[in-house]
Amino acid sequence: MAAGTDRPRDRFYNNSKVRSIVWQAVLIICVVGVAWLLARTTAENLARARIASGFGFWNVTAGFDISQTLIEYSASASTFGRAFWVGLLNTLLVAVIGIVGATVLGFLIGIARLSNNWLVARLSTAYVELVRNLPLLLQLLFWYNAVLKTLPDIRDSLHLPLGGFLNNRGLFLPAPVGEGVGVLVWAMLAGIAGAIAVLMMWRRRPHQVRLALAPVALLLPPVAAWFLYGEPTAVEYPELGRFNIRGGIEVLPEFVALTTGLIVYTSAFVAEVVRAGLTAVPKGQVEAAASLGLRRGAALRLIVVPQAMRVIIPPLTNQYLNLTKNSSLAVAIGYPDLVQVFAGTVLNITGQAVEIVIITMGVYLVISLMTSMAMNLYDARLAMTERR
Repeated sequence: MAAGTDRPRDRFYNNSKVRSIVWQAVLIICVVGVAWLLARTTAENLARARIASGFGFWNVTAGFDISQTLIEYSASASTFGRAFWVGLLNTLLVAVIGIVGATVLGFLIGIARLSNNWLVARLSTAYVELVRNLPLLLQLLFWYNAVLKTLPDIRDSLHLPLGGFLNNRGLFLPAPVGEGVGVLVWAMLAGIAGAIAVLMMWRRRPHQVRLALAPVALLLPPVAAWFLYGEPTAVEYPELGRFNIRGGIEVLPEFVALTTGLIVYTSAFVAEVVRAGLTAVPKGQVEAAASLGLRRGAALRLIVVPQAMRVIIPPLTNQYLNLTKNSSLAVAIGYPDLVQVFAGTVLNITGQAVEIVIITMGVYLVISLMTSMAMNLYDARLAMTERR
């Protein structure tokens, strides 16, 4: 063979693209082999233990009650699949309320940490250092056992304005009833979404225009639903009995303890994220705003925070994901979330751990991916706005 020419074997080893394809193929074969081995071993173990496999349990009657349900549910008529949806909606309710509450409280505390007021800055710092260094589980137990369970019992319920009651079994409030309740609730949610869209997406519009249009977007859907359905609701007031309270809407102490604990705990981390984002903005921006005559609050709202959001969003997304996953600690205080209802009660009754655990993990994975996608889209929109 002539000097300077490579043999076929040499050409193969020196081609980085070919080596990359070969190693990826080997890795895929190994992963598939391990997955197949695990699936086969699991199936053999289940068969040896005489444990049923498959998803036939989904349509079997559940036979157990759930303390909080956002959709219709009956222990004698609903299935395990229905119980799954009840637990999922309870988890999503806690996650949404927790994210909103932690964001608002975290932004306020993060801004307060940079305040020129010595007392406000030190109190905010103490809040962050205290809350984020205590385990979340202990905080949930504190809110549930040390705060809410010390309230009076039903006989000594605290009477609230507008006909409400507060005791160690929960908060009881007047509730709207009637055929138009569902339509009104969806209209209110649509109004909230419309107001957020006006404030966040119409950045080309002047600030005053967006502030003027946001209340219109917020009130238009509920007002339209009210006029289309007439007066769609009546009010049902809770009635205090000897051993229980009938009527109205009941807010479980487990729900209050879980949402409060998640908001307080996560807001401490959000505050640090916000503080880091604000300090990342060059001081010259603040000085330029002051030279233009803007007050500190206006400069913070119009100049500093919009620039800091590019730094804040990625770690803020992580906190949202952590809050959603931390909601699974609800099992410690008995709140009927997805883990407590589906991966707890349903698993214990059916014994089909593999299917139920896989479904539960898949749900949390989907929720996390959707949250990340929404935050990434918002981050990309901010980047496009800055380039303009």
